[in-house]
Amino acid sequence: MSNTNNHAGEQSRQDQSPIDAVNAVTLATVSPAPYKDLTFPLNVYAHMLLLQEGKVAYLHYGLFQHGQSDRDLQAAQQHSTELLMSRLPPPACRILEVGVGLGTTFSLLTQRGYDVHGITPDAQQMVHIHQSLGEQIPITCQRLEDFAADSARFDVILFRESAQYIEPLVIFNQALDLLSPSGHLFIIDEFALKRTEPGVEALHLLNDLLALARRFGFELIEQLDLSAMAAPTLDYLLRMSTVHRPRLIEDLALSEEKLTQLDASLRVYQEKYANGRYGYGLLHFRKKSPPQWRLRRLEQAQVPEMLALFEKTFNHPMTPATWQWKYGAERGCELGVWREKQLLAHYGGISRNILFFGQPQTAVQIGDVIVAANERGVLTKKGLFFLMAATFLERYIGYGKPWLVGFGFPNERAMKVAERHGLYAEVGQMIEISWPPLPRRPRWRTRLCPVNSAADEPMAVAVDECWRQMAADLTTAIVGIRDWRYLQQRYLNHPNQHYQVVRVKNRCGGNVRGILVLRHDTEESELVDIIAPLVAIPLLIIHARRLAGIHQAKRLFCRITENFAAHFAIAGGVRETLNIRIPANSWSAGPPIESLRGHWWLMSGDTDFR
Repeated sequence: MSNTNNHAGEQSRQDQSPIDAVNAVTLATVSPAPYKDLTFPLNVYAHMLLLQEGKVAYLHYGLFQHGQSDRDLQAAQQHSTELLMSRLPPPACRILEVGVGLGTTFSLLTQRGYDVHGITPDAQQMVHIHQSLGEQIPITCQRLEDFAADSARFDVILFRESAQYIEPLVIFNQALDLLSPSGHLFIIDEFALKRTEPGVEALHLLNDLLALARRFGFELIEQLDLSAMAAPTLDYLLRMSTVHRPRLIEDLALSEEKLTQLDASLRVYQEKYANGRYGYGLLHFRKKSPPQWRLRRLEQAQVPEMLALFEKTFNHPMTPATWQWKYGAERGCELGVWREKQLLAHYGGISRNILFFGQPQTAVQIGDVIVAANERGVLTKKGLFFLMAATFLERYIGYGKPWLVGFGFPNERAMKVAERHGLYAEVGQMIEISWPPLPRRPRWRTRLCPVNSAADEPMAVAVDECWRQMAADLTTAIVGIRDWRYLQQRYLNHPNQHYQVVRVKNRCGGNVRGILVLRHDTEESELVDIIAPLVAIPLLIIHARRLAGIHQAKRLFCRITENFAAHFAIAGGVRETLNIRIPANSWSAGPPIESLRGHWWLMSGDTDFR
């Protein structure tokens, strides 16, 4: 059964869903609530079964056959086990069971002559396993990510309502390493069948999982839709929650509120099953043709490889500090492609908090898209770029995923390849406006004050107020949040670049009119960012031109998405269209492209390289 409470910490436990439990009658003589120590809500599911049935044989979904009462959960659970067992190759093949719950399926497989090893990351479940099956059984307390064994050690890897808690890239990479040639991979679990709205959903999208399996060289042998058979399990749980509510609260020391929240979560699942957004199924894959490349999440230990590839590709280094500034502290996500132990390609995404037509959302900026020079010739769907981009979009961008929308500043070649394959669509274009510098003489009504990274509450308040006014002007736009916290991280704490950050304020009264961010070199000054109500832009440009004059620059310029260029052009200047197009995800389900086109507010500061 799924952990429908959906707390992030609970989702990380890869086998909360299936608890194939031990004989609870014996345990019940020791304690009136032998499963109390299991993670919520699994302790609730186990205890309600114990109260209703007198024992807990399983705690995964049941599969109710036609005409079977939805009150007979144990028979439905047994049917699920028999269905799964009927698909397995005959004994004595070697099986890795990922997510053993409390050991019932493991025990049955062993009794039937299979050579089984089990893993679970849950120490509390291990306690119950040792109580029922003994201390010496081959079950280890660890995550699949950390599990290591001899290559091709197993003939079957089995996930029973545990795959939904594990990153699919981990599933297929481990399966490639651990399965024998032509080995079998079984997944019986809940899946998302479609996604239609923002917000992170825990279940893997079925079509994306199937696509990833193909990229990893797995052949789909069988796919069973068991949704109609599994859905009555939710009815059963809700009914038992009502029947046994007083005992559940007392025996498990739960609050009424916590059970009410669990019931609400179960009803959400009921609704999603009813409208076809969630489903339950069995997938049987066979390892067929190992891919020539291996796609993985880039881990901290592999960062030096990424930095070396970056320098070799772009002929200048990225420092470890810059990598940390971009991707560290879980600010982003990176995919890498290896051939054996050599990193050949990289695809990065940097998280960004945005206002999406006035509503808080998350976006991801795509950056550091790198393909080794000797691998760039393949521009088809078999190439490295497609492999990375399609997988990133499927896993991380769109409805039900960590980031609702993506954006970036790809070169023309990458944009054309992505458009041809249906990965990206254009939603905007950058333009550049330049002005001659002005003399440094002061403005009588306003003055400039430097902004630094030191903790300064009045400064933070001033920046946040400028952002509040700017946000109020951009309720029909998509714009990255530009508050004090962002200003510090993006500009004031940059490890390599130096930016001049100044506030423009009235001489009388001291009201702040806006914030300017500039960068200067020996020839030019660039207006990198503005935080201000839009009506203040002409005034801020005058001050930016003054600062360019102070730095003896030959010109001041800024870059802005074309749809907002008029707010800058009102200050005069020379306008030039740039060959920089803004992409959006057109590969996975998300906001329609037409709803995004012409709505992004992006400046140079929204890049990661200026």
